Amino acid sequence: MLRMLAAAVLAATVATVTPGAAMAQAAFPSKEVRFICGFPAGSGADIIVRFFADKIAKKTGHTFIVENRPGAGGMLALTHTARAQPDGHTILLAGGNAVAINANLLKNPPIDAAKDIKVAATINKMPFLLVVDGKSSYNSLGDLTEAMRIKGRKASYAYSSPFSKVIAESYKTVGKLDAAEVAYKSATDSLNDLSSGAVDFAILDPVMGLSLHKEGKVRALAISTADRTNATGTLPTFTEQGVKLDLPGWWAALVPAGTPAAVVETINGWFAEALKEPDTREFLAKGGADPLTLSAADANKYFLEEISNWDRLIKMARIEKQ
Repeated sequence: MLRMLAAAVLAATVATVTPGAAMAQAAFPSKEVRFICGFPAGSGADIIVRFFADKIAKKTGHTFIVENRPGAGGMLALTHTARAQPDGHTILLAGGNAVAINANLLKNPPIDAAKDIKVAATINKMPFLLVVDGKSSYNSLGDLTEAMRIKGRKASYAYSSPFSKVIAESYKTVGKLDAAEVAYKSATDSLNDLSSGAVDFAILDPVMGLSLHKEGKVRALAISTADRTNATGTLPTFTEQGVKLDLPGWWAALVPAGTPAAVVETINGWFAEALKEPDTREFLAKGGADPLTLSAADANKYFLEEISNWDRLIKMARIEKQ
């Protein structure tokens, strides 16, 4: 009798709780969704975040608010998101590769990215560009490599971020070069030295690199993705020129690790639908990026692999933890 009574109570409990839980999930979002941006209003990152906030709001009919939390190279926004209520109403739009890099670059990171954050959706994939001055006699990566071998330690390159340095150091390793690295506060600061010949080549982000390439101010010799991209047109890859390398920049929608799977799937669907739109693809192409659509499971797997890969790459590039 007691067993029958216990079973009846359990059945009644399940019948009561399960529909409520299902309704809670079905109701997502139950309030405004905040898209977090780790950089100031008006920045390149802010423009991307606001584009998707507007796009997804129109497609879903829900309210999306952009909240700028600049500071510490995006770490303030990442930390805020990781510690937010894991209900899907706080979503960070940021460079997934940047989060993976910082997870390995900081001596005392405020969060453990592999455990405290998960990727709900990928957004885009974009190569960085190896460039030389537009007046340079180097017309291919092979030309540059041959010249750098002759110059030896007198050769040099410009970089302004850990990501660009890793690309250059990977090229040096495969090409057996001994070029000296020259750090700049920003990529813009390196352009005069590239033009004067004070440095031989530079690694630039696609927005700046493509713009300067089209203007003839620099000549792009290689892109850092394994395959050519639609956004960069006919520009050749390192790999097809004998330097095996696949180091893309990529953007993602990140949420606290405890966010329910059903909510993550909904978020993934928002971005997958947005990325199908022609105007979204046109918007991304202007920044040198192609859409990147992965399932939620594959997106997070990719993120964890990136964290592991960047640990190895940062050590190879001899970049000290900060």
